[in-house]
Parts: sequence; structure tokens; C-alpha cells
Amino acid sequence: MSNHAFLTGHWLNLVMLNYEADPALLDRLAPRGTEPDLWNGKAYASLVGFEFRAARLHGWYIPFHQNFEELNLRYYVRHRTAEGWRRGVVFVKQFAPRPAVALVARWCYNQNFHAVRMRREIQRASPDAPPEVAYYLRHNRQWATVRATGVGTAARPGRETLDEFIVEHYWAYCGQRDGSTLEYKVEHPPWRVWQAINGEFTGDVAQLYGESWMGILGAPPVSALIAEGSAVGTYKGRNIQEEN
Repeated sequence: MSNHAFLTGHWLNLVMLNYEADPALLDRLAPRGTEPDLWNGKAYASLVGFEFRAARLHGWYIPFHQNFEELNLRYYVRHRTAEGWRRGVVFVKQFAPRPAVALVARWCYNQNFHAVRMRREIQRASPDAPPEVAYYLRHNRQWATVRATGVGTAARPGRETLDEFIVEHYWAYCGQRDGSTLEYKVEHPPWRVWQAINGEFTGDVAQLYGESWMGILGAPPVSALIAEGSAVGTYKGRNIQEEN
């Protein structure tokens, strides 16, 4: 992992619940300079829960902020550059139990990031068995849960599959208060994933994400994955309106 990354650490035991989304909704939400990224003509959004371990900011540990859970809702976009399309994600809302993490994300990237109470459960029948993973967050005195059970053997997603589309995004885009768009790189090696069963989200969708997401997240996910994860580096952003 590059020493020039702004934020480094390890993302592990990622639960990914994937939902078909309304392209028109994502088109309205997409930051300036981006458009919905489609797979086989369909748009997707994902609820992603994971462990963040050994977090460092500019190489320094922040006391009491090194190991924690995170949950985010994201959808997929693309941005045209001189070299071609860049495929990325937009975070609708993110949660973590560490206030400094939320503060940095809001201050540096204008992310919709909130500090809440969270916990996790990770179980394996044996060290080599696929995991059963659940992430919990408490918001407005109610608990929400993202969970799934891995099956089979972890492997790299097949080329041009929905699994590859969901996992292989290395850029993020965030609308800014002045209407511009910040682009930043998220660097990590390709992940191995387990197919998952019993993928489930329980919680008050309207309260957590707004009424426009009720039709999407109120339905069962179309697929569920658990990714092993790896070391990850997040880089400082740049304004894509200034690239020309």
C-alpha cells in the first residue's frame, strides 16, 4: 500500500447486499460529471458492512479509532476521462462508531457520515470455513442489521459477472457544497469472495436513508457476497471540474 495514501488500514469480512435500483433515481442523485454505471442495462446499489482495522491517518494511529465497524449504502457511477471511463461509487450515507472518523469524512470529503453505536458478529464452524457475518447499528433508538452467510469456497469473481461489477470499483465520487464533484482513489488488491445465502437487511429504511430508498431496500437483495478484504488505502481527492 502506497505511503502517500491519506487513510490506510484493513477492510475485512465485508458483507455486500446488492439491490437493483431505479436508474432514474440514481441519475438524479449522481454528482456532477458522473452518470449511473449499469451492468447488463441495470443499475445497482449495495449495503456494505465491514471491519476497519489498524486505521491510520497520514501514517498515524488515532487513539481509540484504530478498529471499528462501518456500514455504508452506495451506488455505482462512471466518469469519463481522457483515458476512458472510470468506474466508481457514490456513498449515500455511512455509519461508524468513531466520531473522529465521521468528522474527517465530512470535513475532507463532504461525506454524509454519522457516528452511531455499532457492533458485529462473525462466526465460523472452523478456521477454513466460510463465515457468517452480521453488522448492527443503533439509530434513533432502533437497531438495524446487515447479515449474510457465506457458502462454498472464496474465489476471485468471474470476469464480466455481477460479482465482479460490485467488487471491482476503485474510485469514489462525492458532490460538494458548491456543486462540484470530488474524486478520490481507493486502492486495494482484488478480493476473493464467498457467495452468500440468507442475505438480509432489517431496519427502518425511511429513517436511515429516506423515503426514496424504501422501494429498493424494502425488497430482498438480488445477490449477496462476503469478501475477505485486504489492506486498503484512500487518497486525497481532486475536483473533477478542474481536470480540463
